[in-house]
Amino acid sequence: MARKRKTSGRTPRRTLWLRTLIAIAACGVAAGGLTAYRTLSDDATERPVTMEEASRLALSRLNLYQASPVAVTLTAAEGGGVVVRVRAVVDYRTHRAVGSYQVTGAFGPAKSSGATGQLDHGLIVWDTGGLGLAPAPKGDNSPPWRQAEHIPRSGWSARSYTTDPLDAGLQLLIELGADRPDNPLLLAQSGARWLERDRIDGRSYDRFAGPRAEGATPGAGPDGGRSPLTYWVDGDGGLRRVTMRMPGLGTPTTVEFSGRDRRAKLPEAPWVTG
Repeated sequence: MARKRKTSGRTPRRTLWLRTLIAIAACGVAAGGLTAYRTLSDDATERPVTMEEASRLALSRLNLYQASPVAVTLTAAEGGGVVVRVRAVVDYRTHRAVGSYQVTGAFGPAKSSGATGQLDHGLIVWDTGGLGLAPAPKGDNSPPWRQAEHIPRSGWSARSYTTDPLDAGLQLLIELGADRPDNPLLLAQSGARWLERDRIDGRSYDRFAGPRAEGATPGAGPDGGRSPLTYWVDGDGGLRRVTMRMPGLGTPTTVEFSGRDRRAKLPEAPWVTG
């Protein structure tokens, strides 16, 4: 999106943390092929990744790129019981995404009872530079990517990214796919770790902690110097889920990948100039 508005109130420390995190997620260099799927993980002991596991983790970004457009669901806790959920499709070839968003939380008398309701909803588009929001057309039940095509560029409220959980999640998400795999040796040397084996929707996934942030000391801090990013990767290098822990928040931002959406066609209208 062009015509981004500058936002104030950025905290330098959190901004530096986010930029470092995005740089770690986006470091991609050519690597070798994928070896046969095997694991040393029948035990439940956290440990450094094997080279085979590092190769699958390294391949996951390329797999996202090749599967584009990919269906995703992002859930971010904004604090105070407010939750934002984005359901969208992402095209990693153009680094553009479009979808719908819903904000839920307690308000008014519901705060005392603990009940929650919908606070806001609409359409959302984003790219590497920022995001735009627009009201959803009334009575239109077509997919969000089709609705967005009918909203002119002037109909979007565009802004640059901030460091709040939603924006950090969107910014990370748009950078996850790449046209080449990461270097598995560098991933292993940078502190990527195997955590556990999980099952999601009947399929087996290895859960990995990503590379440590530059300058992080192994064993230091509340998470033992571990990366704030966690990845769920299958035996073919397919990425199913990513979580990101934000400083000061107990609930991580979560991204769920549902595979290629063959029907989706990202609109040009939000980005068209002139």
